[in-house]
Amino acid sequence: MTKQPLEGIFTPNITPIDAQGRVDEERLCEYADWLIERGVHGLYPNGSTGEFIRFTAEERRRIVEVLCQHVGSRVPILAGAAEANVQETINACETYGSFGVRAVAIVAPYYYKLSPEAVYQYFKEIADQVSVDVTLYNIPLFASPIDVPTVRRLALECPRIVGIKDSSGDIPHMMRMIAAVRPHRPEFSFLTGWDAALAPMLLIGCNGGTNATSGVVPELTRAIFEAAQRQQWERAMQLQYRLLPLFDAMIGLPEFPEGFRRGALARGWDLGKSRQPLAPEQLEAAQKAQQQLIRMLEELSQWLPEIAPTRHTNGRSSAADDAFIERIVREVLSQLQS
Repeated sequence: MTKQPLEGIFTPNITPIDAQGRVDEERLCEYADWLIERGVHGLYPNGSTGEFIRFTAEERRRIVEVLCQHVGSRVPILAGAAEANVQETINACETYGSFGVRAVAIVAPYYYKLSPEAVYQYFKEIADQVSVDVTLYNIPLFASPIDVPTVRRLALECPRIVGIKDSSGDIPHMMRMIAAVRPHRPEFSFLTGWDAALAPMLLIGCNGGTNATSGVVPELTRAIFEAAQRQQWERAMQLQYRLLPLFDAMIGLPEFPEGFRRGALARGWDLGKSRQPLAPEQLEAAQKAQQQLIRMLEELSQWLPEIAPTRHTNGRSSAADDAFIERIVREVLSQLQS
């Protein structure tokens, strides 16, 4: 039986850390419950926001196992399965498949800069040997890029490859991939990992996103997706302009994903410290950013009441800001329709 395409908002969840620096499994399950209750369509453990590279292979496997056991069939799990070489990646894929994940996500090889042909051979070797569905993960900031011809070759030649997550934020690149693949494989999923362009990516045909902000404001990212599903593009863009400053504030804070940990803390989720040590001045900057995020969430909660930070002040959403967003949305939609 053909499986449903990957669709909706998959949360690249933060990995909770306890006071001893270990993965906090109980907190991980509680956080997953909250995300699911708030409407995310799937979970994406061992992604960039989950800091997969800062955990051992054994820890990565345990994270996926715990989530699969706890979540069950409530939402699908797309598990990051990037390891240092082909065989270890294949081993991880098979292990995660045995846990019951819907699919695995594999980043293109990192550290060594590879040619498009080498990138193709890497994914082809994995796809030909695994028994679980695979999504490509294009993040050229950190790994060898996956170009359009390579995506097309892999999609047409490897039935196990069922989609791509693209975190480049490059809208024309996404359009070229969709044009090259969808006529031949309409079930192939296109997911955007760049929150700043979620609504525009859905407009051009993406199936959904793997968005770090969904781990902080799952209500907002789901609302954008649902507006897009109803083709309510004016509302989708209004919501996108609410998401944009939150994303900028969180991703702009050194060191990634510290901003998203602070955003989660502003929603009441203390997920512990990252394993990346921070200098005192960085911690001070993070604390200031957290206070900024609380203020932003307070304003947002007056527009979307289901979103609220851990504390409230007398801050009010500016009518001038609302009018500015309305004007920008009208201008964007007018340009798209012309």
